[in-house]
Amino acid sequence: MAMREMLAACVLLVIAAACGRSGGDGEWADKAVYPDASLAEILSPRAHNPWEAHLDSAPDAGCQRIRLRHIGPLMRLFNDSNRVQLEAARAIGIRPIEKPEDAWTLSRPLVPVRSCRQYYVDELRHSYPYLVPEAARLLADIGQAFNDSLQARGGGAYRLKVTSLLRTPATVGRLRRVNRNASGESTHVYGTTFDISYSRFICDDDSLPRTFEDLKNLLGEVLLDLKNSGRCYVKMERRQACFHITTRPQS
Repeated sequence: MAMREMLAACVLLVIAAACGRSGGDGEWADKAVYPDASLAEILSPRAHNPWEAHLDSAPDAGCQRIRLRHIGPLMRLFNDSNRVQLEAARAIGIRPIEKPEDAWTLSRPLVPVRSCRQYYVDELRHSYPYLVPEAARLLADIGQAFNDSLQARGGGAYRLKVTSLLRTPATVGRLRRVNRNASGESTHVYGTTFDISYSRFICDDDSLPRTFEDLKNLLGEVLLDLKNSGRCYVKMERRQACFHITTRPQS
């Protein structure tokens, strides 16, 4: 078995045990654990999930505009540095998983993150679909607030696209070979951080088309409220077209 598959299997087995002890907490936790699954199913966490289904593309014509709140330039509002995000990640995150056996001695529990009503987890090339509980809850709250806000502004069947979650030092190294802007000290290795695309959204029904630009700004409203309430740090990445979000310790 390849090192990546070994790591994924070890991590999921540890997470399954942790969820069994804690009982899980909603769609973002224990529903992703299959105690009787085969190894192939364990290594394919997208299996058996109806929320993986979506339209292949979103309509680009006839879009109805969304009434938005003016909050200012997003790049200026969401510019939390890697330094402050690292400080928060180290305070509540796991110890980075350097090798497969590290998964058996995690400093904190992780929970699986799968596509659900609130968001869609993209095909992950350099990360694994797990987060510490606080970050998983933050992601669920962002997705719920986005959906609620969209419905309050007239509706539309769109979900957020999550593009990156837990990384390891090895996956960070591979990512840096194809993306020179990727940080060598990544908050993703602590399980506290996830990326949400602002250039692409998942469309589940094209009967009420919306522009991605409006959806981006609606997401900005949601993130600003959570940032101002002390729930998270946010960096708007220019090259990767995503919001880089780290959960913050709560008193």
